[in-house]
Amino acid sequence: MDDKISITGLLPEEITEKLGISPAFRGKQIFEWIGKGVESFDQMKNIGAQLIEELKQKAVLRCCSVSKVLKDPDGTIKLQISLSDGMAVETVLLTDREGRKTACVSCQVGCAMNCAFCQTGTLGLARSLTPSEIVEQFLFLEKHAGPLSNIVFMGMGEPMMNLNAVRKAIQVLTDKRGRNLSSRRITLSTSGVISGIYDLADNGPNIRLAVSLTTADPDLRLKLMPVTKNNPLQELRKAIDYYAQKSGRRVTLEAALLHDTNTGEESAKNMIEFSRGINVNINLIPWNPVETLPFSEPSNNECRNFVKKLEAAGLNVTLRTRRGREIGGACGQLGKTLKNKIADGKKLARSEE
Repeated sequence: MDDKISITGLLPEEITEKLGISPAFRGKQIFEWIGKGVESFDQMKNIGAQLIEELKQKAVLRCCSVSKVLKDPDGTIKLQISLSDGMAVETVLLTDREGRKTACVSCQVGCAMNCAFCQTGTLGLARSLTPSEIVEQFLFLEKHAGPLSNIVFMGMGEPMMNLNAVRKAIQVLTDKRGRNLSSRRITLSTSGVISGIYDLADNGPNIRLAVSLTTADPDLRLKLMPVTKNNPLQELRKAIDYYAQKSGRRVTLEAALLHDTNTGEESAKNMIEFSRGINVNINLIPWNPVETLPFSEPSNNECRNFVKKLEAAGLNVTLRTRRGREIGGACGQLGKTLKNKIADGKKLARSEE
């Protein structure tokens, strides 16, 4: 497969050019079939047998495969996706109380951000994903759950550290000639990479932005989220304000609530001060347990009291429901079953350098 072209992450013009196809409308036909989720060239009924054989020789329609499917009683589905180099990532289908379904996709194998409360951060970074590997996660989830209208880049990895591939995947998924997903229903979540926020604001695409804040206490945030060292809170706040004004969209601040860590009076005051005067809403997510990490889940009263403090200051706050915990698919839990695969992949990559 190494000498074949992965076309899931290509636009119609690129398919035509890279594969040397003519006439040009054939690229549009192939692109349309990809958006419909076909998994073999033989399913492309209107392009002719000769072109199908040519495609089989030059290209691959799936560079990834689903190696494991896990289903939670609450409706959450987690797929383990095997990559062509032997590594793997996880992608999750989220279903809210109203029955709306969202694809939560990964953008990297592992993660370099090393957030103290996140399972994925314990894996380190093996590599970034290609646009095709990102797009295919969405298409695999649609195969298992039917048409999806929402996608969030909140899986494994830091999207701002693979922004070009994320951009290209979004471009492919939103193109009207193919899957035609609405950009209004796409959210990118960052741990707070300031340069990426400005880049996204200035160069697009114009999508929803979520920032994993967790705490607005500088010292505590540095301890919990090492990204803070080069992305200080006050500069992050300026970047968030810039994005909100430039995009015309409200930015979501996310906080994983940790028992007796970031749920007290001082934490509430810091978050209120950080949020005041900028166009944000706040999503609070009770921490989901990870066996190897030294934190505890907050109690229901602890969460409710924190919400009340923020709401009393006039902030727009949502306390999220925990979902997907039985299959390790909840926020902060991705990657537990992939530790050995990623470690082996890193060794192989080093041996090939």
